[in-house]
Amino acid sequence: MVETLTRFRMARAGDAAGVARAHDAAWREAYRGIIPGGELERMVARRGPRWWDRAIAGGSPLMVFDFGGDVGGYCSFGRNRVPALPYEGEVFEIYLAPEYQGLGFGRRLFAAARRELAAHGLRSTVVWALADNARAIVFYERLGGLRLRRAGETFGPERLERIAYGFD
Repeated sequence: MVETLTRFRMARAGDAAGVARAHDAAWREAYRGIIPGGELERMVARRGPRWWDRAIAGGSPLMVFDFGGDVGGYCSFGRNRVPALPYEGEVFEIYLAPEYQGLGFGRRLFAAARRELAAHGLRSTVVWALADNARAIVFYERLGGLRLRRAGETFGPERLERIAYGFD
């Protein structure tokens, strides 16, 4: 019998390389064909292990999906950065490496991050997704997210639409 322990825990020293691997794979999977190729590669390259190590050491709220000791994904979160939206917390990023997608781990990671936000008094949550990222749109809508607003974001020469989802 084989048992693998899955956990959702706050990132700690030593997780940076695993978070960087999950980030690289997830971003390439999610945004290939959406974000212009050169811009996507620049964005991925900026977030190597040293970047994640500094984020973790600096106390940025970062939760990881730990699958048998390997980091299979992450979620960053904190206070809502858009005061015009009446939500207290925000999930900034949530990504799983492709091999962990579609298995319910993303839903569990999102719920764990929301519990952590609520433990710090941030009971409502907003999250943004690129409108062309069909997988993310379906994910947030299946979780019960309420479409709040559309806004643009520039990636190199292209301006893409993003959608805010609210969770009470």
